[in-house]
Amino acid sequence: MTGFVFTRYELLRTIRNRRFLVFSLAFPLLLYVLVAGPSRQVHDLRHTGVSAPLYFMVGLAAFGAMNAVLAVGARIAAERSIGWNRQLRLTPLSPRTYFRAKVVTGYLMALATIAALFVVGASLGVRMPALRWPELTVMLLVGLLPFAALGILLGHLLTADSVGPAVGGTTALFALLGGVWFPVGADGVLHAVAVALPSYWLVQAGRVGVGGHGWSAAGWLVVAAWAVALAVAARVGYRRDSRRG
Repeated sequence: MTGFVFTRYELLRTIRNRRFLVFSLAFPLLLYVLVAGPSRQVHDLRHTGVSAPLYFMVGLAAFGAMNAVLAVGARIAAERSIGWNRQLRLTPLSPRTYFRAKVVTGYLMALATIAALFVVGASLGVRMPALRWPELTVMLLVGLLPFAALGILLGHLLTADSVGPAVGGTTALFALLGGVWFPVGADGVLHAVAVALPSYWLVQAGRVGVGGHGWSAAGWLVVAAWAVALAVAARVGYRRDSRRG
């Protein structure tokens, strides 16, 4: 089985998963309409300099995209529970190709979520220069790297029964502390916690829509540190699981 064939199989299987599509695509879209619709005339949300439609568009795109890439862990845990990954180790398919297919599938679903939120956001009055849309998209995709690694880690640490609630709870916690639902203040304990989380910088990517320059050096450092640390942990988790298998 080639890497392309395996990735195509993963993508088709994901698209057919109705629960996944609801939580990573339909749910964020519904929330966005409910939250941003009534406040579409708010042009400076809590003194952030960002309009409510733009802020919540980026926040809920981050929320749905986090769900999409973390769901990789649920699929890995399900395959471990039935021994599918042990069977794959007997085939010429390399571990690198296996994980690449998982991550690519998660990213494609995340990209679909982001695109859908952008379309609805534009319908609610979000306006940006043409080049800002792809710039914002790239920043969101880069900011998802830690969550892709976290999904792989959870898939090797947890069982098929426990990984679902863990993914949901993890997404909710990162979204709450990262400012998806409300802007984080400029100081205080919550701010100190938020700026150390990759989810905060996902939401802050929305500042490019009002002429900002994207993340500061601190933002890039936080995202990179989380991505590297979780990638190392995921690698260790995979090796331990392989030895047990």
